Amino acid sequence: MPASGRVRIPILFLALGVFSCVPAFAQRTQLKPGWNLFSPQQDVQVGRNAATDAARKLPMCNSPRADAYLTQLGKRLVAHLNTNGVEYPWEFHCVNDRSINAFALPGGYVFVNRGAIEAADNEAELAAVMAHELSHVALRHGTNQATKAQAAQAGVGIFGALFGGSTGGALLTQLGSFTAGGVLLKYSRGAETQADVMGTQVLYDSGYDPRAMAQFFEKLNQETKRKSPPEFLSDHPNPENRVERVDEEIEKLGGVPANARRDTAEFEVVKREMMKLPVVKKGVPRAETAGPGTAGPPPAPSESSASYQNSGLSLQYPDNWKQFGGDESGATFGPEGGVVNDGSGHGALAYGLTVGTVKGQGSDANALESATQQIISELQKTNPNMKITRQPQRVKLNEQPAMSTYLLNDSPGGGKETDWIITVARPEGMVYFVCTAPQAEFETYHKACGAALDSVRFR
Repeated sequence: MPASGRVRIPILFLALGVFSCVPAFAQRTQLKPGWNLFSPQQDVQVGRNAATDAARKLPMCNSPRADAYLTQLGKRLVAHLNTNGVEYPWEFHCVNDRSINAFALPGGYVFVNRGAIEAADNEAELAAVMAHELSHVALRHGTNQATKAQAAQAGVGIFGALFGGSTGGALLTQLGSFTAGGVLLKYSRGAETQADVMGTQVLYDSGYDPRAMAQFFEKLNQETKRKSPPEFLSDHPNPENRVERVDEEIEKLGGVPANARRDTAEFEVVKREMMKLPVVKKGVPRAETAGPGTAGPPPAPSESSASYQNSGLSLQYPDNWKQFGGDESGATFGPEGGVVNDGSGHGALAYGLTVGTVKGQGSDANALESATQQIISELQKTNPNMKITRQPQRVKLNEQPAMSTYLLNDSPGGGKETDWIITVARPEGMVYFVCTAPQAEFETYHKACGAALDSVRFR
């Protein structure tokens, strides 16, 4: 046979091999991150700070086997995740919460509730949940949302976004804190669809049955019919035709691969371990669940003070309170144990004081009353049980025109809380102070917050 003949057959087979790969890669939906003012390195920085905060505030499983298993599974999926060349540190943690949920912070810090593990019928379904969350990281949805929020600061909408939509005192505003989940983890339906599609691609490329993505969502939909929506759907808005879109992507990939992985012995072992863990009561901070017995309230505010200042103001606050994040727009202060798990996987302020600025709102005395009403209306949209108990009244704060309003709301620690809001017209915009405490203890915190407000000096 001529030499030329000897090479045609291998080349033909190679050409056929390349052609056979086209449907799985050329036809798949192409996705890329959206507009973002943050760099990928800042994603990591923001995510690392928030993850440290989350691990301190959430009830963790403290199961080396579960964390090792999630890490192994997560890295198997990450190997097939398109991060556009960005290397993320990737951490995987198990949360002792029976709600069906998981979340991933910017930069690759992933938290999976035991409830998601228990609800999954097999490893492919758990892999689907994790692939969805990893896709949020790769597509940089968290800081994309923060970018949109920052761009919207000229309107009152940012105020509602920073309050996060969580019930009862979810008033923290800093991206470096887990309690910024209202921004970092508050995705649009479009972002959810993107994470579904990319997650389906990751499952397919990792050798899992990609139908597990649709099957898990169908399971969540069935849960919704029987009772209140699962926590996953509360945090991840449900796009229209979700299951159909996943099935469509599977077709684009070429259908279900032969011998697709569905379950492993390791998954079954970890699932059994999860079901044996003690249940942690919601609404109790992690630090207070470590020991036996019922957790008590945080220590009373100290009469000694610590200082805080930014470019717009300075104030004094009790020195046994901690500062949760802080930048030029404001900060939140509260005692150890003052931030609790609100039951939706987010931290929420139950005791303490928040200060912040809404740019472009109430920058002169004439606009103060209407801007205050707008802020209250925005809060009531995201906190449906919030009611005004004392209508806004004109007061002075450091000789500046201000409004004082008292509201009643559900407390993230259970029962009711009082929120005392002071709004002040300043050249930089509406400066607000929010004092939060359970009704039974509000007088104590009202006195401490009042002293802090008396100490305010505008620059």
